[in-house]
Parts: sequence; structure tokens; C-alpha cells
Amino acid sequence: MRIEPRDASGKRLARVDIDERTLPARVQVPGLDRDLFPRWEGALDDAGALRRCVVCGCDELYTRKSLPQVTPFIVILAFTGSVVALRGYATDPRVFALLAALLVVDVLTLFLARRQLVCYACGATYDRLRIARYHRRWDRAAAERIAHEKPDLPSALAVETPQTDSPQETP
Repeated sequence: MRIEPRDASGKRLARVDIDERTLPARVQVPGLDRDLFPRWEGALDDAGALRRCVVCGCDELYTRKSLPQVTPFIVILAFTGSVVALRGYATDPRVFALLAALLVVDVLTLFLARRQLVCYACGATYDRLRIARYHRRWDRAAAERIAHEKPDLPSALAVETPQTDSPQETP
């Protein structure tokens, strides 16, 4: 499994590859001076699929598709191909063959898109793992409900905020 933890401000820190079969107690995150201690208690279901976030312990996860980086280029080519077809140049066999090849590449891009799990609370992204059927796509109601709760981030991911020692005035 690959985890991309985020700090309290939502910035992606690094990519960490973990073997979920060994359940490591400590994971070193590149770029951090402290280690991450995954919360494995109840995180995996009986089939070995991730049930809850191992970074913050949140029960709410959603799925999304991770499209390959070539996708914007293919979208531009598809738009150009549709303009060419609308202008009437698609009757040329070479142009028709190029448009058919573009369609095949576009469909392959959708099939090559990987599914990921994302935690609503801390934003950690999980990739290259078994995803259970009970995980659904992003839900606005769940996102708003969890946005009001403060995620329980490990100390390794918490952003250090300077404390001010200014006395409060009493009336």
C-alpha cells in the first residue's frame, strides 16, 4: 500500500510504501524529523481491505480515480479531433484513422485510471491496495460533517504553531 500523508494545512508531505501484511509499528516519512506510528487497530477488515485511516483513525473514507498524467494532453487532442470532424476533414482516411486511434487511447486512459481511497478528516491518500465495496465516492454531507470536527493527527504531521504568551485583559 502507498500512503500520501498530509499535514494539518493539507499539504502533501511524501509518498510512503508500506506492506500492510506486516503491519509495521513505525514508518519513517521522508522529509520529517519524526516517525509516523500507523493506527492498525481495526483498520483492516477480514478480507484485508482498509476500513479506516491508519494516519488519523477516521472511519470515513471515499474513493476517487487517479487519472494518468497524460490525460490533459489527450483531452486537448480529443477537442482538436472534434473540431476537425466538425469542419468536415474527417472524410480523409488518414484523419479518420488518427481520430480512431485517439478514441482508443482515450478509452485506455479511462481503463488505466487507478482507484484510490482518501480520508475525509486528514486527506491522506491510499493507493495500491484492495478497496472494499462498501467505500463510496465523495459525499458532500460526510465531508461537511467531518469538516467541523478537528482531525486527530499524529504529532509527526501536526503543524507547529507559535504560542503567544500575551495576558488577557479582564474588564
